[in-house]
Amino acid sequence: MKVAVLSGGRSSEHEISLMSGQAVTEGLRQAGHEVVNVVIGSDGRWSCEGAPVSIVPGEGLVGHAADGGPAVGGESGHGTQAGPDLTGVEVAFPALHGPFGEDGVTQGALDTAGLPYVGSPVLGSAVCMDKLTLKRLCADFGIAQVDFVQAPDPDQGKGGTGPGGGLTSGGTSDTGDWRQRALAMEWPLWVKPARLGSSVGITRVERPEDLDAAVAEAGEHDPRVIIEANCSGREVECSVLGNLAPETSLPGQIIADAEWYDFEAKYTEGRMSLEVPAQIGESTTAELRNLAAEVFRLADCSGLARCDFFVEEDGRVLLNEVNTMPGFTKTSVYAKLWEASGLPYPELCSRLIELAVERHRREAAHSF
Repeated sequence: MKVAVLSGGRSSEHEISLMSGQAVTEGLRQAGHEVVNVVIGSDGRWSCEGAPVSIVPGEGLVGHAADGGPAVGGESGHGTQAGPDLTGVEVAFPALHGPFGEDGVTQGALDTAGLPYVGSPVLGSAVCMDKLTLKRLCADFGIAQVDFVQAPDPDQGKGGTGPGGGLTSGGTSDTGDWRQRALAMEWPLWVKPARLGSSVGITRVERPEDLDAAVAEAGEHDPRVIIEANCSGREVECSVLGNLAPETSLPGQIIADAEWYDFEAKYTEGRMSLEVPAQIGESTTAELRNLAAEVFRLADCSGLARCDFFVEEDGRVLLNEVNTMPGFTKTSVYAKLWEASGLPYPELCSRLIELAVERHRREAAHSF
């Protein structure tokens, strides 16, 4: 197939996305597909080979002349292109991380264009991008999680509670002060932007007097801030692949050469190792894999996701978060787990575009 790989994006994970896009391009070409690269700049502009790209409803991706003017042979800009040739692109692979790429925004644009794309649809992407929304959804279904509370939106002033603020992992409403709720949780606390990945904007809080500063720091990235209780369990991750009947990989344990699995540990060579399979016992492994598939379906995910868990000493499994477009280089956890499970990287990339087309065809059969 002819595939448009999208990378870059407006989020703070722009550079990581470019790395993922390059690896996906190589993997798809090794699998025999034709690839064109579309880069989304930090300013949100789409381009291919340095020339502008537009999304046209019913026509998909359209390339333009380098000056952005009409295409050769047509005033509308939809004729033979002087710029990149995007004619015949059958599917998009949005290797985008974080807001404006992994949160349903780009997925909605591709839906408008009528172009199949790898990964979860708008709903699943948006739900999983927002840690607060995902945790509340899972709490309603009794899925065990680390305790959490929402910090107030900075625009509401200190001492207030944000919309739905105070909701605990049990899904109940706490009418008391959000700070009291946080102070009662297991320490240290973890303060995070609710809609970012790659450990950006996260603060480990050891003392109550540092809580407000950590909330303010996270609030610089995202007005929706989540405060999570500590969990001393092992960090174990599981890759999911599929649509209506998802498959799960062998789980792997993250072993970081750092106090915690921060940005530097994730992206500095030699700072993180992955033990596959995770040594958590046969029954716990089965439970974790079943839970990963359950959450995948519950959150309306498609194509792929990486589900992150904590496994406590007594074998209790706690959901941490779900990434609908995790890091996608050949050495990223998602791909390494599938490789250890018997699925090489090029075949994984190829399988994902097949799943994208399959989901698109199924949805196109409905009139909506």
